[in-house]
Amino acid sequence: MSKSNFTRRGLLKTGAVTGAGLALPTIFTSAASAFTNEPTGSTVKFGFNVPQTGPYAEEGLDELRAQELAVQHINGEGDGGMLSTFSSKALDGTGILGRKVEFVTGDTQTKSDAARAAAKSMIEKDGVVMINGGSSSGVAVAVQELCQSAGIIFMAGLTHSNDTTGKDRKANGFRHFFNAYMSAAALAPVLKNAYGTDRRAYHLTADYTWGWTQQESIQAATEAMGWETVNNVLTPLSAGDFSSYIAPVLNSGADILVLNHYGGDMVNSLTQAVQFGLRDAQANGKNFEIVVPLYSELMAAGAGDNIKGVYGSMNWNWQLTDEGTQAFVKSFGEKYGRPPSNSAHTCYVQTLLYADAVARAGSFNPCAVAEALEGFEFSGMGNGDVLYRAEDHQCFKDVLVMKGAESPTTEYDTLEIVETTPVDQVMYAPDHPMFGGAEASLGECNAGA
Repeated sequence: MSKSNFTRRGLLKTGAVTGAGLALPTIFTSAASAFTNEPTGSTVKFGFNVPQTGPYAEEGLDELRAQELAVQHINGEGDGGMLSTFSSKALDGTGILGRKVEFVTGDTQTKSDAARAAAKSMIEKDGVVMINGGSSSGVAVAVQELCQSAGIIFMAGLTHSNDTTGKDRKANGFRHFFNAYMSAAALAPVLKNAYGTDRRAYHLTADYTWGWTQQESIQAATEAMGWETVNNVLTPLSAGDFSSYIAPVLNSGADILVLNHYGGDMVNSLTQAVQFGLRDAQANGKNFEIVVPLYSELMAAGAGDNIKGVYGSMNWNWQLTDEGTQAFVKSFGEKYGRPPSNSAHTCYVQTLLYADAVARAGSFNPCAVAEALEGFEFSGMGNGDVLYRAEDHQCFKDVLVMKGAESPTTEYDTLEIVETTPVDQVMYAPDHPMFGGAEASLGECNAGA
């Protein structure tokens, strides 16, 4: 992969963040440690912090499956999965720097306080060197802040809010998953071609950081192509019954419903919107349509026939045909009897990327690991060529536009790939206003010593 590809786009940073660590509570330090939880034995421990209960629990279970598989591949068990296609060859299947990898798990419950408590326990009691996972941006922002203070690397799981690598970016945090701006940039041209420019949109939006930035992004992108935003109504996480929010839509003058919901909430709100007759209705002389900006295979399966013909976006999908995707799908399918989800792929890749960065750095010191990840270009893990931008620790890669399949053959192919949006179309400047502007900064890397 040629570095000039990303250099031409102005995405590479000339230097890496290597500043001194911040002061820490004594619970995270000791006189014998050069950095937080420096490994001393024959093993090293990862912390996998995912929703095992709550509205995103299905995503969390698939993340755990993928994380366990990644550890097996790092330790030389199984067929190696994406290690055989990953452009970096620093990992050899013998563990990391002579140590085998172990892991502990926590339940975020899709609640920021619970996620922080689980992560804190894994850092203090279990001695993990890295936290990986999560299926909520509210959780990701909270745990990333904790890891920054503790001197631990946070490899984010499924977090789509602009804020994670925007105004709330941290030097110890990294995100492979795409974000709300990228979804909107990929979706807008497809929606324009499908539905035209004379549309009136009504938004239902999850009332937390992801929903806010998702709605802001899709509104900006659709208004830029001529759509009008009729209303934006905030809905609580895990509302269950969305009927009171959906009932006013048909009399609002809107002809598009945008569901800025995820997980079980999306399944419920979409199902109830269909039950209310929105997909059979007409408004302003047009067929009423529904858009789901962020998709997952698990959500689509839960929504069943209601998903047919509905557009959305994804970070990755198991139906891609590149070698890395095929290797991962084969490994995951043989172990678990099903293809991996979008969230599973993200957590698997983030686990391998952390291990690879340690191997390339020759150290578990979080600041050495951060330096190895900043500006790192790689391929062989799906989505083509990928860059971990140094300024904000956001990955840049191709984005998928999806649509609910009209004739799925199994519960796993309910979504079809409509378009692979090239990375150039979803790029933005590190100081973009939606990402905190010129005031946003990673701060200093914290090794915890």
